[in-house]
Amino acid sequence: MAEWLYEAGIGEARAALVAGGDIIEARVERDRDGPRIGAVLRGRLAEGGARPRAVLDGPEGYEATLDSVLPGASVGASLIVEITRMALRERGRDKAARGRIAASGQLPDAGPDLRARIAQTGFPIHDLSPAGPDRLEEAGWSELIDRIRAGRWPFGGGELWIDATPAMLLIDIDGDGDAFALARSGAVAAAQAIRCCGVGGAIGIDFPSLAGRGDRLAIAETIDALLPPPFERTAVNGFGFMQIIRRRERPSLIEQVRFDPVGTDAALLLRQAERAQGTGMLRLVARPSVADHIVRHPQWIERLQRSTGRSVEICRDQQAKGVGHAQ
Repeated sequence: MAEWLYEAGIGEARAALVAGGDIIEARVERDRDGPRIGAVLRGRLAEGGARPRAVLDGPEGYEATLDSVLPGASVGASLIVEITRMALRERGRDKAARGRIAASGQLPDAGPDLRARIAQTGFPIHDLSPAGPDRLEEAGWSELIDRIRAGRWPFGGGELWIDATPAMLLIDIDGDGDAFALARSGAVAAAQAIRCCGVGGAIGIDFPSLAGRGDRLAIAETIDALLPPPFERTAVNGFGFMQIIRRRERPSLIEQVRFDPVGTDAALLLRQAERAQGTGMLRLVARPSVADHIVRHPQWIERLQRSTGRSVEICRDQQAKGVGHAQ
């Protein structure tokens, strides 16, 4: 039976739905992701007109675009905003969160966190501890992150090349042999990758060209059978292309990893540090951007010291690659 593995990590909570030892879905929630879906927050109107915008209360100064405001509302007016879509990070640009004026009587609320959301799925949850077995790693967590970084997802007979563009997530199916067999295996792998990483918005899949209408229909039916609803899609056209539209409420794991490499490596290094063996000073060695990112969040260092019972030193190393190491 499938179960969620949940880890309340430092700077990042992570969860994996695991079945048969494999990760079916993977989710990450970072401290810097901004307001959650369903959060109700106080703020003030920063811009009116056709594209109203609010600045939300708090030291971070998060913003949210609004679908509308009350007629006559002036810049600077106090608002209570309900978040309907989280902030998104894309290649070359960021999108502010989206919200609406909260209904009368709604009280400020941070919105459901990652653990609350996975609890709503009905699958059992196993809470992980740094002192226990590393079941996330056993299920392939690091391999999944590496696969997302590289944009290459191997499957039997071929591999997916995945690239997140501002327009859509593009999936190219590459391999040799019979075109229909490759397309069918690629359709299975593509549906699994989309579900695993929580991809929303526009998705384009480039299948091998299939001459027969029956073959193209069979590929579309494979997607329908494996990709959780709701979604809309086109047929596979004569050039082998299909477009899928899914609801996009929060960043996908692909966007979080690919467009925030420093935050990704910092979270992985802190995770490694929590599980490091030994006594005495705990040294985290990383490239300067990652080390500086951790230093800018002293609460993370304090929590790591409490968790391990060791003093922590952050070391910048110009020669360090990737995540770095903790010892």
